[in-house]
Amino acid sequence: MGTYKRLPVAFTYGAGAWLFDEQGNRYLDALSGLAVCGLGHAHPAVTRAVAEQAGRLIHTSNLYQVPLQEQLAEELCAVSGMGKVFFNNSGAEANETAIKICRKYGHDRGLATPQIVVMEGSFHGRTLATLTATAGGKQQESFAPLPQGFLRVPYNDADALGTLAGANSDIVAVMLEPIQGEGGIIIPEPGYLQQVARICRDHGWLLAVDEVQTGLCRTGRWFACQHDEVLPDVMTLAKSLANGVPIGACLAAGEAAATLTPGSHGSTFGGNPLAARAALAVLEVMRGQRLDQRAAELGATMLDGFRERLDSLDGVREIRGRGMMFGLEMEQDCGELVRLALERRLLINVTRGNVVRLLPPLIISDEEAEQIVAGVSDLITSYLSGH
Repeated sequence: MGTYKRLPVAFTYGAGAWLFDEQGNRYLDALSGLAVCGLGHAHPAVTRAVAEQAGRLIHTSNLYQVPLQEQLAEELCAVSGMGKVFFNNSGAEANETAIKICRKYGHDRGLATPQIVVMEGSFHGRTLATLTATAGGKQQESFAPLPQGFLRVPYNDADALGTLAGANSDIVAVMLEPIQGEGGIIIPEPGYLQQVARICRDHGWLLAVDEVQTGLCRTGRWFACQHDEVLPDVMTLAKSLANGVPIGACLAAGEAAATLTPGSHGSTFGGNPLAARAALAVLEVMRGQRLDQRAAELGATMLDGFRERLDSLDGVREIRGRGMMFGLEMEQDCGELVRLALERRLLINVTRGNVVRLLPPLIISDEEAEQIVAGVSDLITSYLSGH
């Protein structure tokens, strides 16, 4: 179906931060499959785990015990501080699970129409419920009628959330991204997440944090909410969890962890042996190589490099970043940069029309990081000068 405006290139294999097309040309990947391939392409530990598991057992369904899934759940809870995990196959599904937890939490307390507060500029997925939770726009209009039960406030504005709290007694949860990725790499003020968590505690609401793009070392901590020392009630993961093998996870703590009961939710493929084994390999590498620390240090160096090269240019509005997550905001729409970068054998993304989004693999070398900074900076400089 005509759902994608694909670029005119097809890749046949990858190695680390590099992808190779059908003609053997090499491209530096500064996007890592939209933050999925955090360990780069064809990582030997993931390759070995997938190959070995494919030769043993791929799927049995969740009618039976899945020891690898249980081991993965234990490891995720250990690194996150959460209590239980539900596995599915994508970020949207993980966020659907979070929405169901929040709604059932409300119904269990006698609320007939529980409301979830979401944020302007958010992105939570493309299913009907997650699309509704996502920031509004023409795409929502095309799929009406949408599910009810969502209220929207400005992002990075705890006062607006506090005002809403006094005006609606059916609110059961707040759902947000600790950094808005698709929204343009919007990083809230320090302490914002703590303020939101405090409001949730004061009103008996759940705090659901969407870490699909930000989680698993991307921002320089295991999870972006840890920058504000916040432990949410619900946390969603996907993207980089298995380095390209489809998997999603919804983690929960406290009362939220006990909300779903047998028969209230399920997934045929979720957390099957193949996906779980791949995810275990990813976590082992991230932990062993301290990729959270590596992302923090290398990301800070790259951010300094972008600012040094681009901050003074007319046409550049702001350079934002945390860890290995960068947003270079232009004064005007710049979608053409994606094609121009491809011609230079560099893979980037533009979101919100005017924000160059960069999500490099966490395993890049210092030299590759400098190549990305130099390549993207030269691309933008040339573009803004009209050459």
